[in-house]
Amino acid sequence: MKAAAFDYIRADTVEEACRLLAEGEGEARIIAGGQTLVPLMAMRLARPELLVDINRIASLKGVTADGETLVIGAGTRQADVLADAEVAARAPLLAEALSHVGHEQTRNRGTVGGSLANADPTAEIGLVARTLDAEIVARSSGGERRIPAAAFFESAMVTTLAPEELLIALRLPVWTAPRTGHGFHELGIRHGDFAIAAAAAQLTLDSNGRCIRIHVGVGGASPCPVRLTAVEDALAGSPLDDAAIARATEDISDMLDPESDIHAGAEQRQRTARAMARRAIADARDRAQAGAA
Repeated sequence: MKAAAFDYIRADTVEEACRLLAEGEGEARIIAGGQTLVPLMAMRLARPELLVDINRIASLKGVTADGETLVIGAGTRQADVLADAEVAARAPLLAEALSHVGHEQTRNRGTVGGSLANADPTAEIGLVARTLDAEIVARSSGGERRIPAAAFFESAMVTTLAPEELLIALRLPVWTAPRTGHGFHELGIRHGDFAIAAAAAQLTLDSNGRCIRIHVGVGGASPCPVRLTAVEDALAGSPLDDAAIARATEDISDMLDPESDIHAGAEQRQRTARAMARRAIADARDRAQAGAA
């Protein structure tokens, strides 16, 4: 099957792209990597009247530091973020998660902004953004706004991004405290497949080895990535021994809302999410302890 007819314009600036989106009145779509949009168009599940290509807009690419925040341009290729030394040093959770995204070929084309805007419940970048309370920056002809990740993901494949808005950057908080560690685990049928469930964790220990800060998130087991605040509250102040982690994550199923599909049943996704969360928290603890040695 071939895509339905559409117009194509390559924008040279953010302002031009925003103007084209506004003029499209909901019928224009952004294309950068096209890893999801192009197959959907080929199957005629997506029928935009206008494609706005943003690949020439240099201001949408690259990684920069803004104090204790990493700012990643929406048009930055996932492979470039994965290879970035500053990301590896200051946002290692994102770097580890990116290594699980698809395959090398898809990371070479896929962009950070494209993954966020697509809002697949199993997507690793969205999970990290939700876990670390990142902000998504959107621009339109009317101005710019920052959207907390908690408010950005509305449902599976649905965000609060308006039709006339262009996603321009991801703002990721950097944890600078000593004795901080991270962990990321996911399970798929095959390497590179969409995850049945995934979990991310980042935490900080005090000088006595007790947890003083922890963020835990799960993807693939709800319509949107979920931050597990109840698990975090249960582990705050604890030494994070395996028994404490098991107790805190025992009721994860009650915090999730998975659906059954051809890849996995709802109960399997819940069990997998619990196992992945335990492994991610344990890895984060071990890395934090190793960093204190």
